[in-house]
Amino acid sequence: MTATADKPHLSRAHALDLLGTMIRIRLFEDKCAELYTQEKIRGFLHLYDGEEAIAAGVIPALSAEDRVVATYREHGHALARGLSMNAVLAEMYGKRSGCSGGRGGSMHLFDRATNFCGGNAIVGGGLPLAVGMALAGKMRGEHPISACFFGEGAVAEGEFHESLNLAALWKLPVLFVCENNGYAMGTALEYSESETDIHEKAACYDMDSEAVDGMDVVAVEAATRRALTSIRETGRPYFLECRTYRFRAHSMFDAQLYRDRAEVEEWRKKGPIVRFQGWLTETGLAHAEDIARIESQVRAEIDAAVTFAESAEWEPLEDLTRHVMAEDRPVPAEQPAPGERSETTYREAVRDAIIDAMTRDDRVFLMGEDVGRYGGCYAVSKGLIGEFGPDRIRDTPLSESGFTGAGIGAALAGMRPIVELMTVNFSLLALDQILNTAATIRHMSGNQFGVPLVIRMATGAGRQLAAQHSHSLEGWYAHIPGLRVVAPATLEDARGMLWTALQDPDPVLIFENVMLYNRPGDLARNAGPVDIDKAAVRREGTDISLITYGGSLWKTLEAAEVLSGEGIDAEVIDLRTLRPLDDATIMASVAKTRHAVIVDEGWKSGSLSAEIMARIIEQAFWSLDAPLGRVCSEEVPIPYPKHLEDASIPQVPKIVAAAKAVLGR
Repeated sequence: MTATADKPHLSRAHALDLLGTMIRIRLFEDKCAELYTQEKIRGFLHLYDGEEAIAAGVIPALSAEDRVVATYREHGHALARGLSMNAVLAEMYGKRSGCSGGRGGSMHLFDRATNFCGGNAIVGGGLPLAVGMALAGKMRGEHPISACFFGEGAVAEGEFHESLNLAALWKLPVLFVCENNGYAMGTALEYSESETDIHEKAACYDMDSEAVDGMDVVAVEAATRRALTSIRETGRPYFLECRTYRFRAHSMFDAQLYRDRAEVEEWRKKGPIVRFQGWLTETGLAHAEDIARIESQVRAEIDAAVTFAESAEWEPLEDLTRHVMAEDRPVPAEQPAPGERSETTYREAVRDAIIDAMTRDDRVFLMGEDVGRYGGCYAVSKGLIGEFGPDRIRDTPLSESGFTGAGIGAALAGMRPIVELMTVNFSLLALDQILNTAATIRHMSGNQFGVPLVIRMATGAGRQLAAQHSHSLEGWYAHIPGLRVVAPATLEDARGMLWTALQDPDPVLIFENVMLYNRPGDLARNAGPVDIDKAAVRREGTDISLITYGGSLWKTLEAAEVLSGEGIDAEVIDLRTLRPLDDATIMASVAKTRHAVIVDEGWKSGSLSAEIMARIIEQAFWSLDAPLGRVCSEEVPIPYPKHLEDASIPQVPKIVAAAKAVLGR
């Protein structure tokens, strides 16, 4: 290695720091491999051998305020960022004193104190988070950089392209670092990408980019400093492709049948530690005793970390269900007595809720496809861009996973985003981010990070939109721990649930049934936030409990009136919150009426209605005088013709018939 214009001031102290960082990472990874063979570390273990120059060259150049989003191969990143080796190894053991409380393991190292925002086991999954964190900083007038690491395999993922586009489009301070080690697991780059010059892909998004020798720590550091200078001066993103090689298998399960040993050995000869250490020795910047001292210090640190991890306590079993949701949720404020009422619609109630939230809290912003200039899904946000401007009523590209992930990142960085997914079927494009990130980060980080995010989406059938735009999938989301799922059916809930949801420290999904937007009614002008924890008894009754939510509430109330005309006194329960379910209200009603029918617009198989029935059987079986009944959508994709669509979803006659059948009438 020879000096170049990029490295004329490489002092002895700095050179030894760079070498020490790389040796520390390498020896730690060697010990992790040993501990894995001893079955003290389990799960997937992805080692960083050969790539040390990237973490050592990039991360120390960042400021303390900058945020780091890593991958599942993140031990080196964590150590370079300043996480203690004790905490990292204890985490890999799964111990309580680990950096993530033992909840994350090898692939999910988190540390709020150093702005280390975690490893991510989903390929490409961290890119949208970094974009959202940078967006939050920009919106708050702050200027931290988000540094996002990922492998070359991630460039085939949609989230890669969505994230680069958003970062360039919105001019965000993101440092994208591609650790190109040549293999996406076991598939060589030449077999997975038509364009193997990866930094050229970033250029397609009008983003400054460069490729650098990822085995040369000084070259990596010099490129990083150029990138950071550019980002801080322009506010725009920068892309580094670091061409490197991993000496070990993809993970400890990998037999490496896809590459020859000779290839690995050839790369080892030009490894980052060998090259840099040899150059330092040749130039006199380092001596044998320096290297011996570094290795001795690192080995002592590793031995201490092993002792710490082995002696650390396991988390007790009674803590199993902690850190799924926050334990310190705010209590909804007391509401004033209802004042003067005025005529409005469900749509206007939702719109007023958004206006109120954005007026009360400048951290709140609305983001989604066509929410601004077009007016949003079903015109809910029409005109708001003129009132709040394009930064807070933020139109996005058609990239659900990208902008939902960006919303999650913004929430992690202190904002209160409202993400609008135009329809529930489009939410499946964002399911990765909702399920794997929003719902899990609090748990995986050991309660260090929460995601105070609201996601709104239209759901349900009835508008002749056929099979691809008529889903009722809220029951799917109600299956996922870490989410709160609500379904406002009344004007009061449409107006009041949003603000309460925005105060929640965890992600809240709001499902708005498409058939309700035009529903008229009168609403108190001083209507405010409402509780999102409890079901509501919308109609008192003594003979049978009709349990429902969302768009089916009004059909169920109508059915109750029909039943009343036949001498049957039905009680109607509006679930309101689908996760967590309010078991107490359900069971109290069933205990009183001793009969129940669940009305659910989802398909019957695996539906929310099935869960409610199971809970009633578990908790109130001896209160029942007859088998439970339910009315669900038919097991068919929702048809286009109106008469078939109506026949496929719950209607008043079906509800009436089901209730009478349960009562034996």
